[in-house]
Amino acid sequence: MEGASNFFAGQVLVHNCLIIDDPHKDRADAESDASRNALHDWYSSTALKRLQPDRNAVVGIQTRWHPDDWAGRRLSEEGRIEEGGRWKVVHLPAIANPSKFGPDPLGRDDGEPLTHPKIPTRNRRKLLAWWADMKATSIVRDWHSLAQGDPQPAEGALVSEELLRMLRDGGTQVEPQRIAVAIDPSGGGRDTAGVVGGFLGDDGRVWITHDVSAPMSSADWSTAACKLAYETNASVIYVEWNFGRDMCELAIRTSWETLQRDGVIPAKVLMPLIDPVRAKQGKLLRAEPVAQQMVQDRVRLRGLFVDLEREWATWMPTDPDSPGRIDASCILVYGLIPEANKGAIVHAPLPQAPQPSGSRTQSPAAGMYGRRIGR
Repeated sequence: MEGASNFFAGQVLVHNCLIIDDPHKDRADAESDASRNALHDWYSSTALKRLQPDRNAVVGIQTRWHPDDWAGRRLSEEGRIEEGGRWKVVHLPAIANPSKFGPDPLGRDDGEPLTHPKIPTRNRRKLLAWWADMKATSIVRDWHSLAQGDPQPAEGALVSEELLRMLRDGGTQVEPQRIAVAIDPSGGGRDTAGVVGGFLGDDGRVWITHDVSAPMSSADWSTAACKLAYETNASVIYVEWNFGRDMCELAIRTSWETLQRDGVIPAKVLMPLIDPVRAKQGKLLRAEPVAQQMVQDRVRLRGLFVDLEREWATWMPTDPDSPGRIDASCILVYGLIPEANKGAIVHAPLPQAPQPSGSRTQSPAAGMYGRRIGR
């Protein structure tokens, strides 16, 4: 089962059992209001009335195509057993994520893959490669529905999936002017810490090149940020002024010194500047100008970033909190394009087709993302 969720209710010993297998035939069917309502009506008026009055059970197996699909409506209206409701949920995502979905039914740790009948169970590397290929060849919402059992809404988001696809550009030659890493810290390792890297190109755009965000403690996200800064030759690490500025600076400096002491970063390499960014208060006020920069073609993605794109394509302005990847990418854009933080509308250069390799020369003193400065 690729990311499907199984639902069980009722007694162990039953006189009769209703089994519902994939009640929505595909995404289009699940996203149709009329089709969903017809299914919900059929379940209430016809299906349930076939059950005997005692010792009955309903079992549902399905791909989670929509938040209000058959399973979503059942859980919304009737709840889970552990919350005093009616339904026992067995959720088997392709890649385990206990921090988001709760304890894994198979006891897997975060990031562990689901098995595949054609791949040896102990071949973790091949299993991860299989799921990574599926992720890379699926649109964002399909990956989360088919593989993770985590349906994402499509309506009302600040940025559309179509726009994000248009912003992917792995071929255009561009000279980095300033390379940076941006951090949105997590709280005690319980939430995802946003750690995103990129640069301001000589075309006036911000190019997002790396996303190493994950559920991490302060020691972990500061270490990840320092490693990314060293890897990309970043000259600056942006942190949010509004939240834990002093704590962030201390964590980064401590991690940089530890990595140098352990030999991961050479002692002669200077630590990047730590620059606090005053982002606008309020999640919507912070994200909306950056979404506008995307619409204006002022931000591009140096490849496919499934998780970052999923957050941008599904986050609603009405949501009380925004995810770490969105906040980190906002901090990166505000740091590299300060006028975006002032609400200014900056007209970007016209979109350019990817140029052939070698059509633009690069400084011999610079690597892909610029020059590293040593002591």
